Amino acid sequence: MAKEKFDYTKAVEELDGIAAKIEDPKTSLDDIGALVSRSKVLIKECREYLRSVRESIQEEEEK
Repeated sequence: MAKEKFDYTKAVEELDGIAAKIEDPKTSLDDIGALVSRSKVLIKECREYLRSVRESIQEEEEK
């Protein structure tokens, strides 16, 4: 199964949603734990994506 192409915009939108849920006093501690775990994954993927974009730009500038 091929890996789905990473969508940075959707990841940032999901992180915004997670932040709102964590700030909501109605969110249970169990849910907050799961949300924090998901946010760690998204942040890692965003950093990897941004790093790859930066590297591709630098490669193009060196040509």
